[in-house]
Amino acid sequence: MCGIIHLSICTFAPMMTNTPDAMNDLYNAFLHIGKSALDFIASLPRPCPPHGKIRKLAIGQQEVWGQLHQELSKKEADRRPVIWLHASSLGEYGVARPIARQLCAQGRWQIVVTFFSPTGYEALKGKHQGEADHVFYLPLDTRRQARAFLDIVHPAKALFIISEYWPNYLCELKRRGIPTFLVSGLITPKAPFFHWYGGRFRDALKAFTHFMVLDEASAKRLESLGHTNVTVTGDPLFDNAAAVASTPWHNPIVERFTAGRHVFVAGSVEGRKDLELVCTLANRHKDIRFIIVPHEISAEGLRRIKCLLAGAARCYSECTEATDFGNVQTLIIDFVGALARLYRYGTWAYVGGGFTPHLHSVIEPAVYGIPVAFGPRTERKITPREMERLGIGRVVRTAAELDKWFAPLTANPMRLEQIRQNALAYTRRNIGATKEIMHIISDGQP
Repeated sequence: MCGIIHLSICTFAPMMTNTPDAMNDLYNAFLHIGKSALDFIASLPRPCPPHGKIRKLAIGQQEVWGQLHQELSKKEADRRPVIWLHASSLGEYGVARPIARQLCAQGRWQIVVTFFSPTGYEALKGKHQGEADHVFYLPLDTRRQARAFLDIVHPAKALFIISEYWPNYLCELKRRGIPTFLVSGLITPKAPFFHWYGGRFRDALKAFTHFMVLDEASAKRLESLGHTNVTVTGDPLFDNAAAVASTPWHNPIVERFTAGRHVFVAGSVEGRKDLELVCTLANRHKDIRFIIVPHEISAEGLRRIKCLLAGAARCYSECTEATDFGNVQTLIIDFVGALARLYRYGTWAYVGGGFTPHLHSVIEPAVYGIPVAFGPRTERKITPREMERLGIGRVVRTAAELDKWFAPLTANPMRLEQIRQNALAYTRRNIGATKEIMHIISDGQP
């Protein structure tokens, strides 16, 4: 949503006077238009379009205030101060998860987690024991809603993940003197504060008590804007992925399918391009078993995957521990929440989302020492570029490029072992960001 507003401002700002007040008015006008649109969508009868994420978001935005009042009206009995942690979606929450778990383990805080995306909210709601006390959608960033949200939640501290810059929330947090932190920040030259219309966003940055960023380039860009309260901490995603990889986990059906076989795991596959690359590879290498994990699960999407595959394919929900996988080349995982664990069964991996600005986690397979391929849109990520430099990862743009990378690895166990050792060493070097972040947000207190 923040990106949509940014794009809208890019489009329409030249039509307006270039003053801070005009930019503020334009930003808030788009938010109010967006809120009205979501209210209208939520009011439509359920069979009507649009379906999917937009409808879920619209309904979630309508219901959030009742949920906030219902759940947080009971918190008077709990005297612990609140830490509010906001992540845009489930992928961004992977960064926050090890931090949330440590905060919960301390027992000193109530943890309120908010999402903008339905994928994050639905994945965590009702399953947040040990990570959060409450999970909500984040109400849209209007001035009125920002004030009302903070009045109800009363956070003692606020944490925003990666690139969440909501000006009205941030300015209200600053006005109230609430310590606010950016975690795993990635500041790119395309960020809104580097554009001539970005005054509203530059002002919002003043709300942050401390910036914890992923790389030196981000630190230097913040310094160019006058911010010296910056620490390069690295990426807690390494801590989260390493913790998952080191935790024993077994799945009898998957183990029956993979027994004695080399397996290609395609995770978070989404969109036509991801499917084309993965299914073409499977069709060219019928002696290799594939596990395909769609980013979003729908009956239509599952049918499409099966139609694109030449070899026999089964959905996980169709299988039991007694299923005969003798002629089955591909297992399609049609449940959510297990991808980070499923990579342990792989020999090679492909991570989806790389033909959009939202490439999914390449760290999750890397912690198992697996070579990883992914699409070309890596501009918002540091890790994929570093993995490619080290020979652990590979950018691919076509099915032919994916096959050119994959085919030699099927016949070169020495190269696979070299990649495995490099990947494990790389992930070990990057573990520990959570400890440094916890030190900063706790004001140096254990």
